[in-house]
Amino acid sequence: MTDETLLIEQLKNVKTKEKAFRELITLYKERLYWHIRKIVISHDDADDVLQNTFIKVFKNIDKFNQESKLFSWMYRIATNESITFINKRAKNRNVDISDYQQELASTLASDDFFTGDEIQVILQKAVATLPQKQQLVFNMKYFDEIKYEEMSNILETSVGALKASYFHAVKKIELYIKKETN
Repeated sequence: MTDETLLIEQLKNVKTKEKAFRELITLYKERLYWHIRKIVISHDDADDVLQNTFIKVFKNIDKFNQESKLFSWMYRIATNESITFINKRAKNRNVDISDYQQELASTLASDDFFTGDEIQVILQKAVATLPQKQQLVFNMKYFDEIKYEEMSNILETSVGALKASYFHAVKKIELYIKKETN
């Protein structure tokens, strides 16, 4: 029995659920936080979305059918929660989602929790100009080093479509960086 299978078993057992859930949080909170943070950009918002993600995982663990890895399933929940969050924020401000993400990216340099240098700020601004799907694919491949097959499970899209999205994202980012650094 793999560690993941055992953990899932413990998560689905009423007697061991809380302890197993604490272990799950310890194992995955940092990776999920950084995935969420790349989408919502703000530290405080990422914390809120991460908390919502874990609440959904806790409430829905019994529905997890183990057709994918546990982390892939949680990553999909985190992705959906993040997208829902930024869509709501953009709607509440009556702005287009891409404009909202551009606005967020422009505040990165003044964010106390952002430790990147100037080129990282430019990269984040470039990523914020991409359509949402390309942003997700780029972040997952470039930053999180997720393989296309696993990404396909998370985003429920074909490997070919993901490779095309990544290719287009990279080209757009290269153009943006050239423009900003010349």
